[in-house]
Amino acid sequence: MGLSASAPWLKYYGSTPASLDYPRKTMYQLLCDTARKYPKNIAYHFMGKETTFDAFLRRIDAAAKGLTAMGLRRGDRVTICMANTPQALDCFYACNRIGVIPNMIHPLSAAKEIAFYLNFSKSKAILTLDQFYHKVAQIVPELENPTTILIAKVADELPFPLNLVYPLTKGGRHPLPNTGYTLWYNMVKAGKDTVLPADEGKFDDCGAILYSGGTTGTTKGIQLSNQNFNALGLQTIAASGFGSVAGMKMLSIMPVFHGFGLGIGIHTALIGGATCILIPQFSVKVYAETLLKRRPELIPGVPTLFEALLRADALKNADLSFLKGIFSGGDSLSPELKKKVDSFLKEHGCTEQIREGYGTTECVTASCLTPKDYARSGSIGVPFPDTFYKIVNPGTTEELPANHEGEICLSGPTVMLGYMDNPEETQQTLRSHGDGRIWLHTGDLGHMDEDGFVYFRQRLKRMIVTSGYNVYPSQLENIIDGHEKVLLSCVIGVKDDYRGQKVKAYVVPMPGIAPTEELKQELLDYCSSRIAKYAMPREIEFRTELPKTLVGKVAYRVLEEEANAQEAAQ
Repeated sequence: MGLSASAPWLKYYGSTPASLDYPRKTMYQLLCDTARKYPKNIAYHFMGKETTFDAFLRRIDAAAKGLTAMGLRRGDRVTICMANTPQALDCFYACNRIGVIPNMIHPLSAAKEIAFYLNFSKSKAILTLDQFYHKVAQIVPELENPTTILIAKVADELPFPLNLVYPLTKGGRHPLPNTGYTLWYNMVKAGKDTVLPADEGKFDDCGAILYSGGTTGTTKGIQLSNQNFNALGLQTIAASGFGSVAGMKMLSIMPVFHGFGLGIGIHTALIGGATCILIPQFSVKVYAETLLKRRPELIPGVPTLFEALLRADALKNADLSFLKGIFSGGDSLSPELKKKVDSFLKEHGCTEQIREGYGTTECVTASCLTPKDYARSGSIGVPFPDTFYKIVNPGTTEELPANHEGEICLSGPTVMLGYMDNPEETQQTLRSHGDGRIWLHTGDLGHMDEDGFVYFRQRLKRMIVTSGYNVYPSQLENIIDGHEKVLLSCVIGVKDDYRGQKVKAYVVPMPGIAPTEELKQELLDYCSSRIAKYAMPREIEFRTELPKTLVGKVAYRVLEEEANAQEAAQ
């Protein structure tokens, strides 16, 4: 790809190269290169147990033999329904080694959802944890193809004596039956004498299937290539400004089934020679304890992860000077929350600020990032190397001038292969423009300034129309979040016979602030001087927390459904 006269952002790259070389290799092959370079570096740390890169490769190959002995072959699909555990990583890269495609889903998915994902992907096996076996077992009659259930146990990966205690505290409520599944441990063991097939993997093969609502809100399987993941990792390391992340530690708290967690938290770290600190389940307590004990230099996360910093009692007097890279993505980070977290970091000895990025699952995850030493308020950064952005008139391929709002489009080596078995949606989302490039139409609203800094407004579909006026919830949330007594807010539209929709705000006060009528009036007075009358919240409801999606975003649709149901019942 390379340089372009239409890339004004390059002058803000600093030491980041404008273009990179992308090896024509699979994810497994690139990981092997790293493992040979740093064999004794720690690949991942899991609940007190460390695994070196050379040991990790041996585990991957052993798992690949086991999967081969099971009868899995190139092009088959295996569903990985796992938390961030060693077996999830072993299975992911073992599949890649033998050309099997991992189908990544959330372990907390409902039983009917798991059945849908298995049938949709035509998976021949599913790997999940023992505590989720009963959920999978109950949907076996609904499966359209024979499916092997592989069961992994967290206790198998724990050091002594934690491996003895863990099953008593976590697994005792859901004991496994004697039949109906194969233990992951036994599957690996059974493949001991199997000869692995020749590695015929190609850089442009499908490397994984992830899921997203896409631009129309319906579930789609996103086919991502080896090249997509490898390019993301190399771009992220280059754009980070560190030159190399080898030997650094990354807090891998974002889930492995999500593009951000898998692409940045796992694959980027591993091909860079960094250590993944695997966190299987998020809690503020575990988050704070891990930060203090493991002292990771790198933290990628969604805004709610950084909002949790402000609520962690254990971090009140902590020294966070070890943090070197704090990356926010996956959801819009309000300038107000950024200010609060940056202030918190500074007060705790950290010289870095949050660097915001942006992307979609259709390009794995991030595709632009705030430059290391140059941020612009409200901007989500500049495009990654070899990645190009443009703003178009929504519904067209017509490029708009700088500072004009429209649909964000991007082109580069991380753009997906397409939606699985959905050529119509693929054609609608991946479009060839007059410049001959294939552009990903994100379905997101934003603009670029004359220097190429990108500004995200919100999803094109997330808009409130009240009395004929367009109201953008994220703008109102930014204003409300700016109040010193507000920790987090979510703004939604509620059906209204008179206005079409009325604006409602859900607010989580800062710790120690009481949710009183006086506070409600204070917020309304605060908003009235900052928000147009037609866009003013007609109602404010206090909550101790807001519902989150499976990947930690504020689930505004849940609040919309709840509020509209209440309105209809009145």
